[in-house]
Amino acid sequence: MIDDELIEQLKPLVEFRTVCPELAIGLGVPRDPIRIIKQKNILKLVQPATGRDVSDEMKAFTHGFLGSLKKIDGFILKSRSPSCGIRDVKIFSSMESKNLLIKGKGFFGGAICDYFPLLPIVDESQLTSPKIREKFLKVIQNTSR
Repeated sequence: MIDDELIEQLKPLVEFRTVCPELAIGLGVPRDPIRIIKQKNILKLVQPATGRDVSDEMKAFTHGFLGSLKKIDGFILKSRSPSCGIRDVKIFSSMESKNLLIKGKGFFGGAICDYFPLLPIVDESQLTSPKIREKFLKVIQNTSR
C-alpha cells in the first residue's frame, strides 16, 4: 500500500483493494528496476539489468485483473512508477539510455485510465494538492452512493 497520511486516514472509511502488478507478474522483492522504452512507436516494459521484456506478462495481468473488478469508486496509484504511474513516468529510447525521451503513463496505470475513464484516478503525489484531494474525495463519495 502507498505510504501516505491521507490514505491512512481513509482506511476506516474506504475498502482498499491493494495490488502490486510487478509482484503479480513474478518480479521479486527486492527487484531490479524496470523501465519503459519506446522503439519504433512501440512501448515495452523491460528490466535493463537482466534484459527481460515483461510487457506481455504485464498486459496479460492487467487485462485479467481490471476485467475482474466489480464495484470500484476510484484509484490511487503510485506516481512515476513504470507500471502504475498515470502522468509522470519516464520513457526512454533504449534499455541503456540515460536520457529521457518523454513522460507518459505506466502500463497498468495507463490501462486503468482506458478501462475506467469516468472514475477519479490520482497518484499519491497529487493528493498533496488540497484542491485535487478535495475533488477526488468528493467524486469518490458521490460515486459510492
